[in-house]
Amino acid sequence: MKKFRGLLPVLVLTAVAVGGCGGQQASPPMATATVTGTVPASTVPPGPATTTAAPAPAKTALKTFTTADGQLAFDHPAGWSVRDPAGELPEGGGAFAEVTNEAGKPLATLRTNMATGSICTEKYPFEEFESQQLPALAQAGTVPRFVYESRGNSSAPGPANTPAAAYGITVSAAPAGDLACPIFQFFTWPPTAAMFGAFYSPENNTTPGAENLPYLEQARKYMDTTEYQDIRRMITSLRPAG
Repeated sequence: MKKFRGLLPVLVLTAVAVGGCGGQQASPPMATATVTGTVPASTVPPGPATTTAAPAPAKTALKTFTTADGQLAFDHPAGWSVRDPAGELPEGGGAFAEVTNEAGKPLATLRTNMATGSICTEKYPFEEFESQQLPALAQAGTVPRFVYESRGNSSAPGPANTPAAAYGITVSAAPAGDLACPIFQFFTWPPTAAMFGAFYSPENNTTPGAENLPYLEQARKYMDTTEYQDIRRMITSLRPAG
């Protein structure tokens, strides 16, 4: 079973170092796309948000957080904390906020004004546990989506040295066919790109008996927890402030 320390931001960055989540950082795999100021995207016609395999949202008292630059806001459980900035901001500013639970465990990181880029060298079996469009974050007709996804299976492991399941916002369409490049969760947000999500970490799964399951089975069961449902509701609540 793979085991990783902390929840790390999702995934490869060029010119901007990922930080703010503590623990050991996994070596970045290579992923699809080369981005200069924009993010590879699928354009979705305007319409209502769609959800697949969505668990019922947890009924938790919420607080609204607005990033220090005043650009974005999201709702989170009142007992959780947000550190902003959670580290050094990129040149030109932006947002860098880390969300932790009551015990101080990192659950997700929000960053904007990011430079991204990578190349896909290998593909792996994949699964999308769930997906939901986020019209509030649409840019130039492109609607990003929240996705919880994995790479690899029992017969074909995912990328080495990095977690193989993650939740967050992406503008990439669901992979076609049976194989996909490593997870690359970024979305278009002025002036360049942004991310809001994290890798799944076994250390954060308190489901009884989960520690005895393979990593990807743990990741799937994590969807049934109140914590994941609150994370999902938090990330999908991201919207322009004001």
